[in-house]
Amino acid sequence: MLVLLAGIFVVHIATVIMLFVSTIANVWMVGSSNFGTISTGLWLLCNKTCTQLPVSSGDEASLKAVQAFMILSIIFSLVALILFIIQLFTLEKGKRFYMTGAVMLVCWMCILIAVSIYTARFTGAVAYSTNPHHGYCFILAWICFCFSFIIGILYLVLRKK
Repeated sequence: MLVLLAGIFVVHIATVIMLFVSTIANVWMVGSSNFGTISTGLWLLCNKTCTQLPVSSGDEASLKAVQAFMILSIIFSLVALILFIIQLFTLEKGKRFYMTGAVMLVCWMCILIAVSIYTARFTGAVAYSTNPHHGYCFILAWICFCFSFIIGILYLVLRKK
């Protein structure tokens, strides 16, 4: 049981770190141009230098929603990590990790909403570039989506042991 808890803890920390990286870094979409590689993220458009991300007025609300839900997912993941540590040492068997699992599943839902909105509105759209494709931050966000779901379910299952 201790090895399982340690493994879940390590995966949870890795998920938090990957959420930070995918939210902060500006490599959600990558394309090529005459001047080199262009990448866009949630915040900036980067070529050789980074500038404000040009977004049409119709897509501005969608981008703000993606930014907000990614930040919320980081917050919920950190809260779940703190709850896990607190509940590990304070609650008796049968009551542990119930809240941790619920908060982690809320984190999972925030990641799902953010990445789904980004996929629907911004996939294939890199300003001033040709041959756009997804960058590593987009892929990390989907990996965090899978990890947070698995961790949330495991927390709910472990509450009985």
